[in-house]
Amino acid sequence: MSVGVILISGCSSGIGYATAHGLKADGWRVFATARDMADVVRLQDEGFEALQLDVADSLSINQAVVAVLAKTGGRIDALFNNAGFGLPGAVEDLSRDAMRYQFETNVFGSIELTNAVLPVMRKQGHGRVIFNGSVLGFAAMPYRGAYNASKFALEGFADTLRQELKGSQIYAVLLQPGPITSRFRANAQQQFNRWIDGGQSFHRPSYLAMQARLAKVGPAAPFTLPAEAVLLAVRAALRARRPSARYQITTPTKVFWLLKKILPTRVLDYILLKASGDEPRCSYDRK
Repeated sequence: MSVGVILISGCSSGIGYATAHGLKADGWRVFATARDMADVVRLQDEGFEALQLDVADSLSINQAVVAVLAKTGGRIDALFNNAGFGLPGAVEDLSRDAMRYQFETNVFGSIELTNAVLPVMRKQGHGRVIFNGSVLGFAAMPYRGAYNASKFALEGFADTLRQELKGSQIYAVLLQPGPITSRFRANAQQQFNRWIDGGQSFHRPSYLAMQARLAKVGPAAPFTLPAEAVLLAVRAALRARRPSARYQITTPTKVFWLLKKILPTRVLDYILLKASGDEPRCSYDRK
């Protein structure tokens, strides 16, 4: 599709920030959003039509969409559901509140924002809805249960929506990035400290190793790509006459997508445990 109006969530840093700048340079009218007003002001200073948007808040979603429509005469050509974060921790240490908090942003917020935009796209007869998924949306790794589950759920919604939009000229697209340079690890460390009582957990030895990895400066995983790698996939999804259902980004995503198809689950589990960098080191492992 030709350039037009795009709304992007989660533009304070990383993927959202790089994508907003790249598409603006391409000629798109970019509405870059962020949860914190300080980031909104910074984006406005950089020349964006920036708005406050917290996808975990229904009122904030409604206000942002209304504001965009008021500025564009009722037009939104594309939506990039990028906002999200990871809440690390063993499944047995996740409270209901922690899981709900993870899903409010990564899943419920993305779908509610999409649902607010879809009537506009149906009226204008075209649109693109892009979801930022993850390699962990189909290949689970330990100590990422809440995040794994949220991205698995997002894949289910994206697949269903794609089927329900058939024939509408509105396309639902799922991105599947692997390791990307961003503030993801720093934000995950904050969420771990907020929600997980690591000192009292059976998994305390593993948490110590995990926290060291999260605090590591620079790429923590092989084949890490810059955020601009996701921008390239977003561009491809926007420019294609009929975009692909999925865009796999980074070598790990492509490799694990293939391995999941051909390997027995037990073998794949072994590889994922080794690749995760957080193989369980529980109490019974210590001599």
